[in-house]
Amino acid sequence: MDIGELLTRDGIVLRSGASSKRQALNVAAETAARVLGRDGNAIFTALMEREALGSTGLGGGVAVPHARLTGLDRVCAVFVRLDQPVAYDAVDDRPIDLMFALFASPDAGAEHLRALAAVSRALRSPELRERLRQAHTPDAIHALFVRDTAATAA
Repeated sequence: MDIGELLTRDGIVLRSGASSKRQALNVAAETAARVLGRDGNAIFTALMEREALGSTGLGGGVAVPHARLTGLDRVCAVFVRLDQPVAYDAVDDRPIDLMFALFASPDAGAEHLRALAAVSRALRSPELRERLRQAHTPDAIHALFVRDTAATAA
C-alpha cells in the first residue's frame, strides 16, 4: 500500500492551532471536506462516532482517526500536524501532535484495513515521526510518506 497515493498535498495541514481532541478532529474533517468536496459536519460526525468506539491514538504522539463515508471510490487521507500536542486518550496516555486521518467507503473492507495497517506501521517509526515534526512544507511531508513506503516495500 503506497501511503503517498492516499494523501494529496492539499490534504496536509502543518500549523493547526487546535487545543483539544475535538478541535483537532474538526480540523481533519474540514480538511477532508475541502479535499473530497464533502460536507465537513458529516465527516466530523463520522470521525466522532468512530472515536466513541475507542481512541485512535496509537501512542508516540500519533493518532489515526478513520471513518467510513458513502460515495468514495478509494481510500483517502489527510494529515494534520498540530502546533501544540493535545490530550487524545492515546494508548500511552501521551498527547498527540500528528494526525493521519483515513476515509473509505463502507464497502472498502480489505482496502481500508490495508491502509490502516500501512499507516500505523509507518508511524511507529520514531525517525519518521521526528522528520514529520521537522518538515516545513506539504511537499516535504508528502515526500516523507512516499519515501517511507518505498523503504518499507524494499
